Amino acid sequence: MSQPSTGFTVVIPARFASTRLPGKPLADICGKPMIQHVYERAKQSDAQSVIIATDDQRIQAIAESFGAEVCITSPEHPSGTDRLQEVAAHYGMADDHIIVNVQGDEPLIPPAVINQVADNLSAAQEAGAATLSNPLSDLDQIFDPNVVKVVADANGYAMYFSRAPIPWARDSFAGEQKTVPEGVDFQRHIGIYAYRVALLNRYVTWGVSPVEQLESLEQLRLMWNGHRIHVAQAVETPPHGVDTEQDLNAVRAILSKRSE
Repeated sequence: MSQPSTGFTVVIPARFASTRLPGKPLADICGKPMIQHVYERAKQSDAQSVIIATDDQRIQAIAESFGAEVCITSPEHPSGTDRLQEVAAHYGMADDHIIVNVQGDEPLIPPAVINQVADNLSAAQEAGAATLSNPLSDLDQIFDPNVVKVVADANGYAMYFSRAPIPWARDSFAGEQKTVPEGVDFQRHIGIYAYRVALLNRYVTWGVSPVEQLESLEQLRLMWNGHRIHVAQAVETPPHGVDTEQDLNAVRAILSKRSE
């Protein structure tokens, strides 16, 4: 298979197994499997190619039926990032080639944010990876451990990611009646990444880092090993992905309304 020469590649990791919603890449949404919606959104981006990476023959068969390129990967990968690296190695992608990881449960992902994260990494030569965020003003979400927060420096490079409220507003969070302080820029991390292939090749040689294990956040492995992650506010706020049956029904309602 030929190696991409310019632009960037979108890779969509898709696993059949899911603790909360088994088989969700194949869940029907308005007459199409979810993975097809994700693929079609990615194809609307400026990506040179879009590849679905899976270890499941059912997903492979469905993806190939709607014309997608599929790369079969090992079922033993501990993370989606490891799966990306296998795809890069399979296609012999150059070290400086950019891969954008689009999750297989993001059927409403805006193509504009795919382009944005790839362009940002291309421009940020000091970074090995890039990601996005959006403003966070709801106190419950700031304190919700399922909502990952990020703090970036003045040049747009991540200082830390956490499930805890960061930055910690000492005065506003000190008492029982917590408030969101005015003028503080809380940012929610959006889980879309662009990587340079060279960094993916290093990533798979590293063990799990202590902070990554504590927070259960893969991106902390990059920072633990001294690599910078570029962060910018997304040009569009991507709708929530599909983790539960409730999420799935919400996406069905949105897409059904759009098709009316």
